[in-house]
Amino acid sequence: MDRFVEIGSFTKVITGTALTCMAEAGKLALDDPLERWLPATPGTGITLLHLAQHTSGLPRLPPRISRRNPYAKFDRHTVHQLLNRLDAIATRPPGQREEYSNLGYAVLGEALTAAAGTTYEELVTKYVLRPLDITEVTATPDPDRQLVARSRLGRARQPWTMHGAILPAGGLWATPRAAAELVIRLLVERRLGDPAPSWQTAGTLRWHNGATRDATLFAGAMDDGRWVMIHRLGGTPEETDQAGIEVLRRSRKTL
Repeated sequence: MDRFVEIGSFTKVITGTALTCMAEAGKLALDDPLERWLPATPGTGITLLHLAQHTSGLPRLPPRISRRNPYAKFDRHTVHQLLNRLDAIATRPPGQREEYSNLGYAVLGEALTAAAGTTYEELVTKYVLRPLDITEVTATPDPDRQLVARSRLGRARQPWTMHGAILPAGGLWATPRAAAELVIRLLVERRLGDPAPSWQTAGTLRWHNGATRDATLFAGAMDDGRWVMIHRLGGTPEETDQAGIEVLRRSRKTL
């Protein structure tokens, strides 16, 4: 429980919560147009809330990424190069339809750092982690405390490079204990108010998952207080999602 693991897109829950907490503090507004905080193409109609809800019209992935280490060269300079042609990159006008977008969350993270006047890690610590009394979340864990997948020869596999612009979309690490605490304190106890728009919903279930090359995660909670957090090294995201749903299904029978 005290080793750090990749949480992949579960990072988006933290980013989305930072957005709502900053709005509550008056640092920004959910319906702020993107160009209020970044030098983006004027008139796209994309708001911060569109980015958080995956309704910005931006595609799932940034253009021209590789397969082996897809986000290694996706830095903040690259994001700013894309900002002046978002109208050309977008696949549809904002607000029309949900399309899950790592690119959208990278842009959202950049906007939050501009509004906060600080780094991404500093703002999520201030607005999310410290108020929740959670410390075991970071972008750069001590290598001696990382739990990573291993090759058939037993060698540690190198994780994807995700500490650049993609960090707000999927680059954080956490201990399993901290990931579980996030679920409990955000969804069950509601310590920071209503859940952020980054959570996915299915009936009375709020959930999010995450996946990198070697790690998968599923986390969520029902309205009746049942919750789950599963992290695996290896396996497919679909298998991890199914395992989480099965835990919730069985827990209903024991109530």
